[in-house]
Amino acid sequence: MNRRAFLKSAAGAGALAAAGALATPAVSQRAATRVLRLVPHADVANFDPIWSSAYIARNAGLLVWDTLYGVDAKLEVQRQMVEAEEVSADGLVWTFRLREALRFHDGEPVRATDAVASINRWAARDPMGQMIKAIENELTALDDRTFRWSLKKPYPKMLLALGKIVTPCCFVMPARIAATDPFKQINEYVGSGPMRFIKSEWTPGAKAVFEKFDGYVPRPEPASWLAGGKEIVADRVEWITIADPATAAAALQNGEVDWLEQPLPDLVPALRKNRNVTVDVQDRLGNIGTLFFNHLFPPFNDVRARRAILMAMNQADYMRAYVGDDNMWKPLPGFFTPGTPLYTEEGGEILKGPRDIDAAKRLLAESGYAGEPIISMAAQDLAHHKAWGEVTADLLRRLGINVEHAGLDWGTVVARRAQKSPPSQGGWHIFHTTFYGVDFLDPTNKLLRANGDKAFFGWPNIPEVEAEVAAWYDAKTIDDEKRIAQRLNKAALDHAIFAPLGAYLRYYAWRKNVTGIAPGPLPFFWGVAKMV
Repeated sequence: MNRRAFLKSAAGAGALAAAGALATPAVSQRAATRVLRLVPHADVANFDPIWSSAYIARNAGLLVWDTLYGVDAKLEVQRQMVEAEEVSADGLVWTFRLREALRFHDGEPVRATDAVASINRWAARDPMGQMIKAIENELTALDDRTFRWSLKKPYPKMLLALGKIVTPCCFVMPARIAATDPFKQINEYVGSGPMRFIKSEWTPGAKAVFEKFDGYVPRPEPASWLAGGKEIVADRVEWITIADPATAAAALQNGEVDWLEQPLPDLVPALRKNRNVTVDVQDRLGNIGTLFFNHLFPPFNDVRARRAILMAMNQADYMRAYVGDDNMWKPLPGFFTPGTPLYTEEGGEILKGPRDIDAAKRLLAESGYAGEPIISMAAQDLAHHKAWGEVTADLLRRLGINVEHAGLDWGTVVARRAQKSPPSQGGWHIFHTTFYGVDFLDPTNKLLRANGDKAFFGWPNIPEVEAEVAAWYDAKTIDDEKRIAQRLNKAALDHAIFAPLGAYLRYYAWRKNVTGIAPGPLPFFWGVAKMV
């Protein structure tokens, strides 16, 4: 990808577009300080954080709905909506009690029946929830603040399941909304969290608006990631969608927006030179680029076709196409985040060393590929997806594959990747996306599941991988977990469930009159304020 040419062509038009797109009636300085404007990494096109596993839906959801538990910056699970829990000596019965004074945005109290209904909807879409449901005896409300989950066998990772940051999170909605089919989108957004979603001002492709909910009662502890006291300082938060990164950078420098979630790496040097802008690494756990295969249809229903891609691809091509700076990325011959306890390169030889296009071509031919069009989806409104899509298209052409490069917006990719129809009938073969390093700490992430219809998009069905995932859940010590992670990494690479593109760091950028921004895998608005 010629990033420099792209930026040169976009920059001139970008600043002009920023002024027009963001023009608003004049307001007083004091009023302006009560509004925070973020340019998020993507448009809020589909806002149901259970139906959608997209980060953008999860991130918006964290403003609108609260969770029973939450992971903090130390990766420890803390109570959030729950006041206390008890577990029986045999590990089979969990009893939870909600905090007092919890209210929904419509003024109704949060009751145990709401928590039960919300858990049921979440569990239908979440791998950990599905595991618990498979061993469930009963999930029932005992009174307005107490509910009980009775199991057939112990599930020691219960609190992590209910408090994890990996999508989908277990958001608490009113029971009537949580009764919505989990495979259909909700159309009512009454939340339990610190901000209200202003549906009347939602313009997909342009803006999403949130306002402070005065009825929210934060926890007394300091805020930390998804845990603690979620004190909202701003009266209003606006997410402004600006697909062109040069336009977004110009808007930040001009003071038209306050915060960029993902500034383009090539624009970071210019942002650093602006005395009114702060730039810092977003999250030290970094991010993982990924390329997913559709395991349901040829050619990628054959492991040889999937392995041919891993054999030929060069992670450096992907990382340099977007990240650029070699100090900001590293190769990833596996599926666990570098520098974390379960990181391993076991089985990673296929991603290391010189790339072998000729051998990959032979393997592809053995898979039975016969020149049919291969649909490769890449979101054009996300700079990293766009760059990686072009690298993949070039790679596939060099392998002799007939590529149909589907350049779509991210909302369309999110909707289309859920389609199990044949690629020629609205489906797909390949799509690109990225995940936070926190999602790859252990096998609780849905991306390493290979249980067919219940797996992540692509739906791999590989018993060898699933056996190792199950073994990890039963592990008694960290040493056992590490040994299992090695076997799991090798099995997942042997079967090429998907392709890791590399691990990399990203930046945040914000105006210096904004305080309280904390590092992490998503924008946390608790405690963030804008000064005059």
